[in-house]
Amino acid sequence: MSLRSTLASAETTIAPGVYDALTASIAAEAGFKALYLTGAGIAYTKLGRPDIGLVSMMEVADTIAMIRDRVDLPVVVDADTGFGNALNVQRTIRLFERMGASAIQLEDQTTPKRCGHLTDKTVISTGEMVGKIKAALDARQSADTLIVARTDALAIEGMEAAIARAERYAEAGADVLFVEAPKSSEQLSAIAGRLASKRPLLANMVEGGSTPIHAASELGALGFKLVIFPGGIVRALAFAARAYYQSLAQAGSTKPFADRMLDFAGLNAMLGTADILANGARYAASDEEARA
Repeated sequence: MSLRSTLASAETTIAPGVYDALTASIAAEAGFKALYLTGAGIAYTKLGRPDIGLVSMMEVADTIAMIRDRVDLPVVVDADTGFGNALNVQRTIRLFERMGASAIQLEDQTTPKRCGHLTDKTVISTGEMVGKIKAALDARQSADTLIVARTDALAIEGMEAAIARAERYAEAGADVLFVEAPKSSEQLSAIAGRLASKRPLLANMVEGGSTPIHAASELGALGFKLVIFPGGIVRALAFAARAYYQSLAQAGSTKPFADRMLDFAGLNAMLGTADILANGARYAASDEEARA
């Protein structure tokens, strides 16, 4: 089922954040119907840096390709500002679509952007963002590659301005709308009340961020169709990694941590190592062929 079809169904879809092929495969194994490739997650893990616009277009493209080689679920890709103006947006859309993106998210921040839950953001004009959305639509090869339009104007210009921007983005042809960083349940409800009839809505749940955490079922009842938890996996793994390294430094061994980690066999089982090696053996030369 395409992501467009999934969003047209009665269900609210959870797209957990992933940042590489390993996290994508683990999320797929858990039974999710879509994934969200988080630009913040790439910055956190590849660069060891915050989400402040440091990740490049090619770093995202390479990550899409690695994930697509491993899983076949729909992948929503965070394309930040499109990495430049409308022409840069078109190049980004063409590249990400070829790599295997199912949906591509563009935001109306200035460049360099920053995490939507950080302060001191700035936004481009509504007209410039409308041009970027139209450029993205013209560049995509398939109508099933969705364009997600995100506005960060709520924190800068207020609720009415943010909703007005989202309405303009819908008129420009965006397939999914995303008003970033509402600060209360009341603001979430207001956004859904004004926009849910226009396009499928995306809600972003950031642990410790501006928006109070809601369950997907609660957000679905309000009218949101797609719920992302983009950075949760990195926060969970960073928490576990800190405990692991502290334990190893203190004990000089991994034995005290053994009940909180996979062993060699467990990791290989999860990765499907035996099946991959068996598949490779099908193509191995026989003894006679090897001697020939």
